[in-house]
Amino acid sequence: MKFFLDTANVDEIRQALDWGLCDGVTTNPSLIAKEGRDMKEAVLEICDLVGPERPVSAEVVATDYEGILKEAYERAAWAENIVVKIPLIAEGIKAMNKVTSEGIRVNATLIFSLPQALLAAKAGASYLSPFVGRHDDVGWDGMELVEQTATMLDAYDYFDAEIIVASVRGAWHVVQGCMMGAHIATVPFGTLGKLFNHPLTDQGLDKFLADYAKLQEELKG
Repeated sequence: MKFFLDTANVDEIRQALDWGLCDGVTTNPSLIAKEGRDMKEAVLEICDLVGPERPVSAEVVATDYEGILKEAYERAAWAENIVVKIPLIAEGIKAMNKVTSEGIRVNATLIFSLPQALLAAKAGASYLSPFVGRHDDVGWDGMELVEQTATMLDAYDYFDAEIIVASVRGAWHVVQGCMMGAHIATVPFGTLGKLFNHPLTDQGLDKFLADYAKLQEELKG
């Protein structure tokens, strides 16, 4: 499974790169607004930071066909590793069909049902992003959607798409996505850090270090 960092904070991205745990970055208008930055400026800095081999998702904010097309072309021209995020609405599907036919990579965002995932795959999206956390928030099982989407892609191997587990609330979503065969989890920085954590690891390390320190004291004596 690949890890994308779901952030527009360059310090978080630098740390994830230092750990070797950043295969790409996803942004959205809310994350950009949180940093108080111009979208193009922020996305270009991220693209430069992660390098051309790592995809960076930049979302459109228009909701009409012509507006989505215009913004998709603009964002795709910013850098070679840009993936355009387009929401799963009718005008979005129409735009996806157009831009993917011209070689622009698309991250189909705000997916909440298998029919939506199917339509995005048929429209040529490179990435399908089921929002598991938001699905859970309203009493549905977000991970069931991931499982259904994985089954669909297995059944129709002519779809050239990868599943991004999005709207991740914690490490359990990463674990479940991994077990279901999702290709990518896009995670907040805090969640990425929590993947390291386990109390038995901490206890074991403390014991090893204490035993070694005791040995060194005995050897000195």
